[in-house]
Amino acid sequence: MQYTRRAFAALAAALSSSFAVAQSYPDKPIRMVVTFPPGGSADAVVRMIVPRLNDKLGQQVVVDNRPGAGGNIGLAIVAKAPPDGYTLGVGAAGALSANSSLYAQMPFDVQKDFKPVTMLAAIPFVLIGHPSVPAKTQQELVAYAKANPGKLSIAHGGNGTAMHLSAALFSQMADVKFVEVPYKGSGPAALDVLAGTVPLAVVDLPAALQHIRAGKLVAYAVTSPQRLPQLPDVPTASEAGLSGYDSTGWFGVVAPAGTPAAIVNKLNAEITAALNDEAIKTSMRNLGVEPAPSKPEAFDAYIRSENTKWARVIRQAGIKIDQ
Repeated sequence: MQYTRRAFAALAAALSSSFAVAQSYPDKPIRMVVTFPPGGSADAVVRMIVPRLNDKLGQQVVVDNRPGAGGNIGLAIVAKAPPDGYTLGVGAAGALSANSSLYAQMPFDVQKDFKPVTMLAAIPFVLIGHPSVPAKTQQELVAYAKANPGKLSIAHGGNGTAMHLSAALFSQMADVKFVEVPYKGSGPAALDVLAGTVPLAVVDLPAALQHIRAGKLVAYAVTSPQRLPQLPDVPTASEAGLSGYDSTGWFGVVAPAGTPAAIVNKLNAEITAALNDEAIKTSMRNLGVEPAPSKPEAFDAYIRSENTKWARVIRQAGIKIDQ
């Protein structure tokens, strides 16, 4: 009985301390390390929610852009920061899932060095082609590629990017061989498909949407599990014959491991509320990204599943990034 009373007393003290931490946090500015340069989708989304966070938290959230090494540079800063809630990181699918299989050495361990806070957004991709390609549907494209192995080239946004991995997963699931052509981003890749320089590409939606709507590019499929409201007539890759295909880019907020749960939960509540704001949701969708708030536990489980999934794809494709 005495042990039970002591246990309850200890639990009560811990809960009281946690509540006190949450009540006092934050009492100084918060640094948000964004692992992308200014102007990109992730940076734009963070800057959309920052004014609301400033208001609700009562402290300024300062955006610190630290791009490079596929997101590893910025997240390494977060991994080494004190676990007090005053340094947060915004990382993407690469740095938080694929990079551990792409890079021979990593400056952090995703599973050990971070506490997931929430996913921010999902970024669907689209498989596009030049109208001269003798295939107008995904099924026809797969059939043509199988009959002509290595004849078609497919562009993507750069080695090791989510678009590169999307193309690799497509090739593996469809059992076809493409010649991969890396570009520095979706924009240049889409423009070269538009010009007929390369026949196919996996790109993000903003790079291709207006050209698809104008009939200048063929949209074979979207890579997300659901169809996109911007392209309601374009099937998902899964619907079009690759059952279970899902390759969605994403980015989210993490804190250093050891950050008190009370602080993580408070941040989660405020960021989630911002992402659910109708004006912010509309602005995000206009960028071609889908709001994707989640609980910390769900985001943690998703990161783990993505690590397993992409490790398998990367190993099979033999993809490596030189440092």
